[in-house]
Amino acid sequence: MKALPKSQILRFTEKAIHLARRAVSRYSSKFSKHRYTLPQHVVLLCLKVRKNTTYRGLLDELIEMPRIRRVLGLAELPTPSTLCKAFNRLDMAVWRVILTLSATLLPTSGVVGVDASGFDRSHASKHYTKRAELTIQQFKVTLLVDAKVNTILDLHVTTTRKHDSQIAPSLIKRNPEDIDILLGDKGYDDQKIRRLARQHEVRPLIKHREFTSLHRAWNARLNADLYGQRSQSETVNSTLKRKYGAFVRSRRWWKQFRELTIVCLVHNLDRSL
Repeated sequence: MKALPKSQILRFTEKAIHLARRAVSRYSSKFSKHRYTLPQHVVLLCLKVRKNTTYRGLLDELIEMPRIRRVLGLAELPTPSTLCKAFNRLDMAVWRVILTLSATLLPTSGVVGVDASGFDRSHASKHYTKRAELTIQQFKVTLLVDAKVNTILDLHVTTTRKHDSQIAPSLIKRNPEDIDILLGDKGYDDQKIRRLARQHEVRPLIKHREFTSLHRAWNARLNADLYGQRSQSETVNSTLKRKYGAFVRSRRWWKQFRELTIVCLVHNLDRSL
């Protein structure tokens, strides 16, 4: 009998479980109930974000997905509260490790763009917030994106109005081996960033704010084709909101940070399919 072709979600699940097994141990402790493994929890949480649904909604769909359950080795499905507790237990450091591993699934180029965008901290509709005169706070999410394959290498999330030039240094310091050329708009025009990049053998290709004719001349000398690839960072920001939602479902800030990291991980996995 001819085997059925693999769907996108099945291939996604296979890649996700492979990464999860490389990043986390089988169980959180020798005293755990050993009913579900940590890799299973990781993949289920990724599927929840990918489908932009709730814990209950995901588990309801998985009832009709025997091939997905088979890949995960799930004889029975966990309860929504079990997944919620797993999300609380898995530290941000774990998700960062898996995000880093996911970036290796595609042949990155070293030409990396940095760009920021806002995500809502509530899923109230714009019509409702305007009618009720509510103000929805936003996260500022800064992404480090490989311009060739649109892979997210790293992210920085903040609830404050921290300037772009204050955020970029930490991203450079964490990822110097993945960056050959750093592309940034005028928001990252800071000599400290340029010096830091060069110290890590990174070529900064960042536009100057044009206060003088000298600044305009420097901008005119930028490699237009290379700098034009910076738009891929904006494309990735737009893709994340369109595919996985422009808001986060979690209510506490530390959970919201983790949720956004999972969004970036899911994006990388989808790009690798």
